[in-house]
Amino acid sequence: MPEGDTVWQTARRLHTALAGHVLTHSDLRVPKYATADLTGRSVLDVTPRGKHLLTRIEGGLTLHSHLRMDGSWKVYAPGERWSGGPGHQIRVILGTADRTAVGYRLPVLDLLRTTDEERAVGHLGPDLLGPDWDPDKALANLLRDPARPLGEALLDQRNLAGIGNIYKSELCFLLRATPWLPIGDLPAEHAAHLPPLAKKLLEANRDRPARSTTGRRDQNLYVYGRAPRPCLRCRTSIRTANQGDGSRERPTYWCPTCQPGPSPHH
Repeated sequence: MPEGDTVWQTARRLHTALAGHVLTHSDLRVPKYATADLTGRSVLDVTPRGKHLLTRIEGGLTLHSHLRMDGSWKVYAPGERWSGGPGHQIRVILGTADRTAVGYRLPVLDLLRTTDEERAVGHLGPDLLGPDWDPDKALANLLRDPARPLGEALLDQRNLAGIGNIYKSELCFLLRATPWLPIGDLPAEHAAHLPPLAKKLLEANRDRPARSTTGRRDQNLYVYGRAPRPCLRCRTSIRTANQGDGSRERPTYWCPTCQPGPSPHH
């Protein structure tokens, strides 16, 4: 799933391609908006909000999209072959004289009044890469339910916006805490360090083509996707098990030596 840094990169790419230009072609391929025509309107900006994208369009309109697991936006030059997937997976096309943005496999696509954006993103906690970032509020949100497993709390976008499954696993490793540890049991100094550490990781990666949490050239990630290979710190085999955000299960990775505490294997 694209995480906050990837969505930030997507927004920047779309903003560079579309902002300040008039739409010469628009096609929203979802039944609810099949008759909507944005042709002739200028794109004002494309703004990320956590894992959400807000494309603001002249006339007080916002096209809200979310990539979820495998959605993507691609930008093409005139005459360039579209390569984001088969045609039936295209959900939206926004074209200018110079560029065409194509949204593939977008599970969320809404056209709303810009004044109503809060309906789409108002539930989100502070955005790790946004102007509303507030580490104290993010920490208070996380600790509101002290019995909740750390990994679940990190994935809940109502607490703080932008963390996905990869950063969840990597943050837990860096905090030396198992993802199943009740967040209220996290030592106070580690809890206080959590929001700034999360922000540091996403900011460090928002301009990188390949995500890295280790600072090493030979290995980009500490634990995510590495089971059963040895831990980079202690050489114990990395383990994996499913853990969700309260709505769906996702693979989680951890080192049982560096991250002591509760786990499904105990």
